[in-house]
Amino acid sequence: MANARKVAVSALMQIETDSAYSNITLNKVLSKYELSKEDRAFTSALFYGVLDRKITIDYILSKFIKKPLSKITPFTACVLRISVYQIKFMERIPESAAVNEAVKLVKGSKERFNASFVNAVLRNLLRNPVTLPLGEDVKSLSVRYSCPEWIVKSFINDYGIKTAVELLEHSLKAPPVILRVNTSRITSDKLIEKLGEEGITAQKTDISNALSVVGGIDVKGCKCYKDGLFHIQDTASQLSVSALDLKAGERVMDLCSAPGGKSFTMAEIMDNKGEILSFDLYESRVELIKNGAKRLGLSCIKAHTQDATVFNEELGLFDAVLCDVPCSGFGVLRRKPEIKYKPCEDLSELEEIQKKILENADRYLKSGGRILYSTCTLRHAENEMQVKAFLDKNADYELQYEHTYMPHTDNSDGFYCALFKKG
Repeated sequence: MANARKVAVSALMQIETDSAYSNITLNKVLSKYELSKEDRAFTSALFYGVLDRKITIDYILSKFIKKPLSKITPFTACVLRISVYQIKFMERIPESAAVNEAVKLVKGSKERFNASFVNAVLRNLLRNPVTLPLGEDVKSLSVRYSCPEWIVKSFINDYGIKTAVELLEHSLKAPPVILRVNTSRITSDKLIEKLGEEGITAQKTDISNALSVVGGIDVKGCKCYKDGLFHIQDTASQLSVSALDLKAGERVMDLCSAPGGKSFTMAEIMDNKGEILSFDLYESRVELIKNGAKRLGLSCIKAHTQDATVFNEELGLFDAVLCDVPCSGFGVLRRKPEIKYKPCEDLSELEEIQKKILENADRYLKSGGRILYSTCTLRHAENEMQVKAFLDKNADYELQYEHTYMPHTDNSDGFYCALFKKG
């Protein structure tokens, strides 16, 4: 049986070198090792805990290490991080166990020469606990909530200090697991019953056909999932799609669809009648849409490779177009903490892509049709400002609905959507 701490270190080292999403990286690493259910959960807790708290952890370590952590060999650095996480944020792990296991890990690695160094750093930490800065200046908030200063500044500039702090607090909380009932196959009541037969507790939310999971769920191992009775989708995403007010038989385009959740929900709303063309730039991601639609039995979805910024006149016109554009992802930091560590230099290019996709969507829309623009970020520059710029340029459109879902008030992902109709 593999060592859970060592597997967590392996996953953290992997994410340092590739740009994959955290869940993809962790699943890939976990598939290589034999772990008990409890050890898998412990590995996941360490992996996501370090990603969530990396800036805070590195601040603590900086008080005991003279050189930057980036100058320390990779395995040793990751062992130190998971150890600090256990000591500072996992009450059930004895401090002595965290230290002893860290030293064992390093001794059994190619970096065994660092074993005494790791022991000294961690025992020094136990003797001299670090107090985190309590101020509401940008640097203090960055350290306390483990969020880069430039993201902290973005939240403050767009929402003010009070809301920014609330957003930062919620970015470190566990997100809810929400199921979208496949209404083409089952009702909410019946799905709750069938999940219960598998030992999974789900309950209704205030959102129609959205169920909240109480406790854990192994989605891939769940029979109801395999039978296509639900897909995973946050309430904010479900509510945004409902704003399109789709009807059975309509022709709909989902310009940036993968992995396909919003296409699936649209198809269910339309009783699987009509046509939904779902696109993504990469064939591998298009396969995710195809596989999901097949599992759910949603035959009205047709998935293809297509650049959302490039017009294809052969596709014809549509009653509705969904533009769920690539974005900075500031609304889903608690689900994808690796987003925090991406460089801010990418944002101007991202905003230009969003603008091009929205302008391209106009060319596919019938007169009287609707465009839904949405993001999973909380930056005004990618949300309200993009919509305003589009409406200023296109006088034949009327804004019909606009809303920002906030984690701390809506118990959902941070999400923005705007619906406008073409005259």
